[in-house]
Amino acid sequence: MARTVLVTGGNRGIGLAIAQAFAKQGDRVAVTYRSGGVPGAGAAEPGFGAGGADRQNGLFGVRCDVTDAESVDAAFTAIEAELGPVEVLVANAGITDDTLIMRMSEEQFARVLDTNLTGSFRVAKRASTKMLRGRWGRMIFISSVVGLAGGAGQVNYAASKAGLVGVARSITRELGTRNITANVVAPGFIDTDMTAGLSEERKAEIRKSIPAGRMATPDEVAGVVTWLASDAAGYVTGAVIPVDGGLGMGH
Repeated sequence: MARTVLVTGGNRGIGLAIAQAFAKQGDRVAVTYRSGGVPGAGAAEPGFGAGGADRQNGLFGVRCDVTDAESVDAAFTAIEAELGPVEVLVANAGITDDTLIMRMSEEQFARVLDTNLTGSFRVAKRASTKMLRGRWGRMIFISSVVGLAGGAGQVNYAASKAGLVGVARSITRELGTRNITANVVAPGFIDTDMTAGLSEERKAEIRKSIPAGRMATPDEVAGVVTWLASDAAGYVTGAVIPVDGGLGMGH
């Protein structure tokens, strides 16, 4: 059965791989982005009346700033008009602003939490109304191994990603009887454009720290996310699933 899926920050990297995996299995897929648009996709800009869908890969792009509740509401309204109520939410949008705690400003800490953690709250809150009405829903929060194990120079990022566990588990207790699940996926090092910029020496160091001996592909993360959104995972909720090759050992 085809579902309406929203992947925030779905225009590149892991988010795009997740969106494409859902589209490949026949779902109606929307992605949000702050800038740059969606590769090959038309873009709806809430508040401007523009809209479009990429008929080649099935992605409907919507400009959205997850730090702004009005922008989130406008994005959902555009998606609902084009594809129907969001049944599967993948809260993936996030940023980093790394530096050691002694140098980290209040603004740096607050900005990362507002995007990664509070932004996820905003989209989950907006999605929950229609999920409750339909008595079915899947919420999947993209965290990180850093949120479980910590990371030097990443107090803000680690805090934001760890907070998603509390969000998902609280939603599980609130909405679990309505056939709505909420889970967390915690990727480790993934082979993306970001890691591609690392030196070969640094990549070798990273691989040595991973029991599996390699980085994951974005598609390996996407496979876990699409499974969590399926009927087969209907009794899995409040879980944290690492996709890290054993790096975090579950923490």
